[in-house]
Amino acid sequence: MGEKVESDGTGVSDRQEYRRKLQQCLAVLGRLLGEKRFDRPRNLMGLEIELNLAGSDGMPRMMNAEVLERIASRDFQTELGMFNLEVNIAPHRLDGRVLDQLAEELRTGLGYAHRKANEVDAGIVMIGILPTLSLDDVVSTNLSDADRYTLLNDRMVAARGEDFVLDIDGVERLTCSSPSIAPEAACTSVQLHLQVTPDRFADVWNAAQCVAAVQIAIGANAPFLFGKELWRESRPPLFLQATDTRPPELQAQGVRPRTWFGERWIDSVYDLFEENLRYFPPLLQMSDDQDPHQVLDEGGTPRLAELVLHNGTVYRWNRPVYDVADGQPHLRVENRVLPAGPTVTDVVANAAFYYGLVRALAEDSRPVWTRLPFDAAARNFETACRDGIEARLRWPRNGRASSGVTEVSAVRLVRDELLPLAAAGLDAWNVEPADRDFYLGVIEGRCERRVNGASWQVDTFHRAREAGLRREAALAATTRRYAELMHQGEPVHTWPVGFPAPSRMPDLSG
Repeated sequence: MGEKVESDGTGVSDRQEYRRKLQQCLAVLGRLLGEKRFDRPRNLMGLEIELNLAGSDGMPRMMNAEVLERIASRDFQTELGMFNLEVNIAPHRLDGRVLDQLAEELRTGLGYAHRKANEVDAGIVMIGILPTLSLDDVVSTNLSDADRYTLLNDRMVAARGEDFVLDIDGVERLTCSSPSIAPEAACTSVQLHLQVTPDRFADVWNAAQCVAAVQIAIGANAPFLFGKELWRESRPPLFLQATDTRPPELQAQGVRPRTWFGERWIDSVYDLFEENLRYFPPLLQMSDDQDPHQVLDEGGTPRLAELVLHNGTVYRWNRPVYDVADGQPHLRVENRVLPAGPTVTDVVANAAFYYGLVRALAEDSRPVWTRLPFDAAARNFETACRDGIEARLRWPRNGRASSGVTEVSAVRLVRDELLPLAAAGLDAWNVEPADRDFYLGVIEGRCERRVNGASWQVDTFHRAREAGLRREAALAATTRRYAELMHQGEPVHTWPVGFPAPSRMPDLSG
């Protein structure tokens, strides 16, 4: 494609030229929007899941290259750490039996990958943060063997100019530092993609920002990090701090971090790309010989490669995506909020809740974001990360005649107001009612029992401690039991707490 990520090009003139090229790409994006060049709506959704590798002892395995060689499928790729994989599901039309189809594809693909991993005493674990990871596991020598990870690490380290400091104060407090971005590899997530037209993009993105806290409250699954019990969803503070290229002085000045919730509701997708250029210097540079203005003038579709690369190094929890497929440009909202797991059923239930709820809120004649201050949405997100399913959130008062914002428990908000909206949204997508009811029923079950992945992990860990296990042994036992139940596949709110028998990683190789 005539493009290459460069490891040099950091001189003054190079930086200025690259900034000029980025601005050129932004201008062409503006032209594409103004000339309505984007693909027609096709109701397409996509799914990516980041995974962990752990052995029969529950400990991480630094062997994604060996496992990928055995899997031998383009659906599976490396991720940042050697103990990570990623699986990508091909885009699906969001209608009919799509939810059951996704579940079946995931069970088949993950089951096969797990059997291949078992051949080298590893296994697939879908979990937000592997409880048995230690700080010694997330070092630069355990970054995946790919130039892009090494280059990204080098550029972030150079921009920061000193060690990355982790300081997360939760149930317990974790303080440590790292000379690399490797601790970010501890975060494994689900990314939900939704293709949207330019006219609908702002409403969909604003709606996704509103519901991010609810997604976390109901789906939290990362309460442990490096042996400490922290927030119920510890990925967001870890990701923010592990990729924070700002030294303390710039943090004190209020410079924005690259892992970012945002600071305002938007009117157009252009707002997000423009902010990304205005606030964040490029970390990586790409040598692309394409002139986007010329391509557009000649009736072609520009790649906007530099803009796309830069956009990928700004870690919004709801990220705008520009892409080209079959010669046509399109836009997607990439929702990066959710942790991986616990089971395929839980992942698909989380997706059903998100896609239905965003559709309903985006089409509401009285949009929630016109009644909810953005600062309240941002505070909701942090509260949900801290407290998980016990979170209390700020939300506009119900009823057309009501005004103002009130505080409500996340489970009550979901059960009484948001689940009916999600069901209506799935109906608008023409999703099969049986699928709608089954997967939204999983969300309802979590609310009724006040159980999600994080609460189950914490309860099981403390049961193990009460039984006399030391901290490290209790975390390992919790991980093994989690993996066992994960592969059995029943949703997490139905899982028993405790250890009815000596648990081990399930062997599905037969």
